[in-house]
Amino acid sequence: MAARNVGSLHSGKAHATVLISPMKKDDVMAKIKSEKVVALIRADNPDGLLDCAKALADGGLTSIELTMTTPGAIRMLEKATTELPNFIFGLGTVLDAETARMGILAGARFLVTPALRPDVITMARRYSIPIFCGALTPTEIVNAWEAGADAVKIFPAEFFGPAYIKSVKAPLPHIDMVPTGGVSPENVGEFLKAGATATAAGSSLVDAKSLKEKNWAAITGKAQAFVAAVKAAAVK
Repeated sequence: MAARNVGSLHSGKAHATVLISPMKKDDVMAKIKSEKVVALIRADNPDGLLDCAKALADGGLTSIELTMTTPGAIRMLEKATTELPNFIFGLGTVLDAETARMGILAGARFLVTPALRPDVITMARRYSIPIFCGALTPTEIVNAWEAGADAVKIFPAEFFGPAYIKSVKAPLPHIDMVPTGGVSPENVGEFLKAGATATAAGSSLVDAKSLKEKNWAAITGKAQAFVAAVKAAAVK
């Protein structure tokens, strides 16, 4: 693993050295498609996020999205990618190119947007970083894909469920879709059988109570439940 001085992400002075994994874009995508569940962490503060990541890994999940709604998300991402280099950390809720670049320099291995953000897609492709672009309707899904998204985040998925994924995949089988919102151990298998490439799970996997109380055993247990459900679905 090579170390690269990317400069300060906040002051403009060159002092921060971040360990950048040689993992290629295709390898990141392959890992996410293999695990089939991205753990989405939204927190009120960055305390305990590293321990949370370790708890998820103990349950079998190492693809983790830290969202920009978490205070100090960029600094936490930088710390996480340095201390846990074998994990696949991504940055979510990215709305502009500036934030995208900060995340990439902090070590993000993938980016996620809640809606179609062409400038974020451009930045991600410039650095050969996978980008999951948010969309919901068939028109939005096609626009995101044609704009260069590596996969389309179907959000919010809880209002339509697996049946919606099956319906939109019928005319759009070539587009990789990652439903987000409302995904649980009880329905993750149905989402995958409906044609989802992978899924992203938030509060059903990392709930606020467990995160606040640092109940890592509970989070590990939920990760194990997701892994078991994915295995039971037997979708390649």
